[in-house]
Amino acid sequence: MASKFGLGRGLADIQAGMGAIPDISILTGGDRVVIKQIPLAQIGANPDQPRKTFRESELQDLAASIREKGVLQPILLRAVAGRPYNYEIVAGERRFRASKMAGLTEIPAVVKKLDDNNAMEIALIENVQRENLDPVEEAAAYKNLIEKCNYDMADVSRLIGKSDSYIRNSMRLLDLPESVRQMVINGEISASHARTIAVAENPEKLAREIVAKKMSVADAGTLVKNTKRAGKCRQISNKTIATNDIKRMENDIKKSLGVPAKIVERRGGAGQITLKFTNRLEMNDLIAKLTK
Repeated sequence: MASKFGLGRGLADIQAGMGAIPDISILTGGDRVVIKQIPLAQIGANPDQPRKTFRESELQDLAASIREKGVLQPILLRAVAGRPYNYEIVAGERRFRASKMAGLTEIPAVVKKLDDNNAMEIALIENVQRENLDPVEEAAAYKNLIEKCNYDMADVSRLIGKSDSYIRNSMRLLDLPESVRQMVINGEISASHARTIAVAENPEKLAREIVAKKMSVADAGTLVKNTKRAGKCRQISNKTIATNDIKRMENDIKKSLGVPAKIVERRGGAGQITLKFTNRLEMNDLIAKLTK
């Protein structure tokens, strides 16, 4: 006789066979991960979700699968206060939307305590690893990490496992006019085409020419060489921290450690912090504070 709950059978099937699903508690290291059934009405979307576009056809397909097999993978939530909902989605908004379309009233979820930075990191990693983001969304997610989380290029590079140059090139898309970015999102031109024309004075005109003539990326590169460049075309900054912010951080360090500090940011987000002391006593006091 076949197993009642064979591989591939979803939570909906288990619920049909066993009744209401209890919370499932799993002890992993020092953390207890609890999978709960959370009402959809208590869940809201993350405003910093990297993925902004959800194709209706894909959601319909997933909703059909959920009706048949249930939600096979719990979504990740964090508890929030002061919102119209109790939980915010960290990862799994596509499953959440499809579950609503499928007529579900609740969804299996893991609730973890996460701050804004952690939530943004996880959302980006999940989407990048699943290749769910279009190139413009991906670029905007990197910019968010840098601007909202105070990360540098090296931090983002380590986080997602891609090179500094990859991230910088990706973010060049954000310098393009909205009309050209939309052409990338719609698939009219590739991200490679868009990055190639980002240095031109009138990228919108070039984008239309690329589409009309069905140009390759190499052809687009030749076109750009014969076109007037934008005044700031080679000013893609390797530095991500504003001068005022550096001064503020230097002052914060001095207040905390009692000695002057100098922050130098180098190419690609690397750099150094120099602390200056005037005598051995001050040095020993500084070491004690740093190693406390």
